Amino acid sequence: MDSIVSRRSFMKLAAAGAAPMILPTGILSAGQSPNEKLNIALIGSGGRGRANLQFFKSENIVALCDTDEDELATTAKDFPNAKTYVDWRKCLEQKDIEAVICSTTDHTHAFVTTWALNRGMHVYCEKPLGNSVEEARVVREAYLKQKGKVATQMGVQRHENPNMARVVELIRDGAIGTPESVSLWCARTPKGGNYLPDAGQPPKNIHWDLWLGPSPHHPYNPGYLVANPSRCLSWNIYWDFGSGQMGDMGSHTMDIAWWALDLGFPTSCFCVGPEKSSDTVPTWIKAEWEHPANDWRPAVTVKWYDGGKRPGMPSKAFAAETIGDGALFKGDKGFLLCDFGARYLMPTRGEMSYYKPRKAEEAIPDSPGHHAEWLKACKTDKKTRTDFDYSGKLIEHNMLALAAYRTGEKLEWNAGELKATNCPKADQFIRKTYREGWVLNG
Repeated sequence: MDSIVSRRSFMKLAAAGAAPMILPTGILSAGQSPNEKLNIALIGSGGRGRANLQFFKSENIVALCDTDEDELATTAKDFPNAKTYVDWRKCLEQKDIEAVICSTTDHTHAFVTTWALNRGMHVYCEKPLGNSVEEARVVREAYLKQKGKVATQMGVQRHENPNMARVVELIRDGAIGTPESVSLWCARTPKGGNYLPDAGQPPKNIHWDLWLGPSPHHPYNPGYLVANPSRCLSWNIYWDFGSGQMGDMGSHTMDIAWWALDLGFPTSCFCVGPEKSSDTVPTWIKAEWEHPANDWRPAVTVKWYDGGKRPGMPSKAFAAETIGDGALFKGDKGFLLCDFGARYLMPTRGEMSYYKPRKAEEAIPDSPGHHAEWLKACKTDKKTRTDFDYSGKLIEHNMLALAAYRTGEKLEWNAGELKATNCPKADQFIRKTYREGWVLNG
């Protein structure tokens, strides 16, 4: 929904000499899809899996997979004709599968996705696409080999919000002049700590070795499998299973800047945070990437803050407004503050005679809905706004920050070689080592 600015809030901004320009937001329209049904496999049938399935339950759900047999049985009640599996590798051998929804834990996203792509299947994958720079690259390259044949989409559901498109239009049309930088932030603070102690044998419904998958062996502990009060998934804070807020909300929030500034591979990355742990992700970080110029804007700087850290605001007027996880764009003629549903524009000198907003008929079309967009693409043109080319580069970019944090150095980045040219020790954090028998690009 649009942010509504009260008269009191507007007068505060006006008094500060920087009244915001609030532009109207579009309305979501219903999408139309061909009548034929798609044969879908859901891998990861609880939590996000069941939530995603609500958008596809009218299709043919032909396979369900989960390492927790109780979750599997619960979902299977609604789809009695679907075959069930506890090992996703065996699930992908089923011959009638046309499309896969990957809603597993993060450390298996790249594996499930790449295997499915290599078998010519359409894929919808929850964020992030991978837990390392290399994993994101492997997923993207697997997609590019199949491009035009399959539809892919990363689950950054807020991309469907009309406000996102309006922010893109403002930046691309010069509402802040020439873009110079963007700062993004997430308020969530993951809890640190160490890998959990051995809690004995897992219950019969849990296939623990399959849950671990490609990650190094850890003894069973139910603490890995439950949500914690900070709204961070419990397993997500551990290096072997997740990538903290950079992989979680970082995927969503970076999407604002990625689309608006037409970002790609950075040339450098630096990241600082608290004392390093060999077990868990940092409780906060500040990261900075340098991005080269493209055909419509000069080089820009991208900054990230999480764990409660935030950038400074250009005026008290902006600081007075409540904004969630969001972005602050800086240009040579103004600022744009936004989140997924609100946007506030502040010209540096209080006037915008230089800005010519686009006509309504030239606006970015509304999304039919994030899930509906993927389903339609599977059946028609294979095109989505967050395909694995777009989102693969975004996740690779985000994972580079965590590698930089773990090295403690500014990385000079050669994307073509997937290498920090000035820091050989970064290699161990760019790539992961997997347990014997687990193949990433299978």
